[in-house]
Amino acid sequence: MFDLAGKIAVVTGGSRGIGRATSIALAEAGALVLINYRSNEDAAKHTLGLIEQAGGQAELLRFDVADPESVDRGLKEAIERHGRIDILVNNAGISIDQLLLRVSPKDLDLTWATNVNGPIYCAKACIRPMMKKRWGRIINLSSVVAESGNPGQVVYASSKAALLGLTRTLALEYASRGITVNAVAPGFIETDMTADLPDAGKQGIIDQTPLGRIGRPEEVAAAVVFLASEEASYITGQVVRVNGGMHV
Repeated sequence: MFDLAGKIAVVTGGSRGIGRATSIALAEAGALVLINYRSNEDAAKHTLGLIEQAGGQAELLRFDVADPESVDRGLKEAIERHGRIDILVNNAGISIDQLLLRVSPKDLDLTWATNVNGPIYCAKACIRPMMKKRWGRIINLSSVVAESGNPGQVVYASSKAALLGLTRTLALEYASRGITVNAVAPGFIETDMTADLPDAGKQGIIDQTPLGRIGRPEEVAAAVVFLASEEASYITGQVVRVNGGMHV
C-alpha cells in the first residue's frame, strides 16, 4: 500500500518540521525525494542523512520559492537530471503574525510571495512534464486558519486560504491530464513555527482541540503520502484536514 517506488518527488521547505517529516515519509514509500531549501543547508543535509540512514533516496535542491527565476532554474535542472517530476509538495511557508492595523506592506509582500506565489511558480514549472506523462500529484500545504480564521494572523490566514482556491482551480484545469491537485490543512502541529508560543497559548489551543493534544508532523506527512499514492487517484480538488477536530 502507498507504493511510490520510481516516483520523483519535490518537497519545498523540506528541511525542517512538516517538510522534513514529509520528505522522510515519501522516501520511506519508495520515492526519490528532492529536498528543497532556501538557506539552511545544515538542516537540509540533516534531513538527507536521516533518509539515507533509513535506506531511502534523496537529493538536495536549493532554490527560493519566492523568486520565479530561482524556481525555474532549480526545477528545470531537476527535470533535466531525472526526466520528470511526479509529485510536488508545496510546503514552504512563513508566518508573520500581526493584527490588521500593524500589518506593513513588507509583511504582506513577503508572506504572499512565499505562501502563494511560490506554489504557483513551482506548479507552473512542474505541470508540463506531468502533462507529458499524464500522471502527477500536486499537494499544497494550507492551514486550519484558512477556513477558521484566527485573530492576529490576517496575512497568514488569507495566504493559506488562497492556496485552497489555487488547489481547486488547478484540479479542474488538469484532471483530464491525469494530474490530481489536493490540499492538506494542518491544525496545531509541533514545529519550529509553533515552538515559540507560550505554554498558556499552547494549552488554550489544546483545549480547543477535541482530540486534546498537539499534532505531530508525521501525521500530516501521512496524509501527503496518501494523496500522492495510486490509492488516492480518484481524489482531486479536496482539502484533507489534519487538525484533531479543531475545525470540522
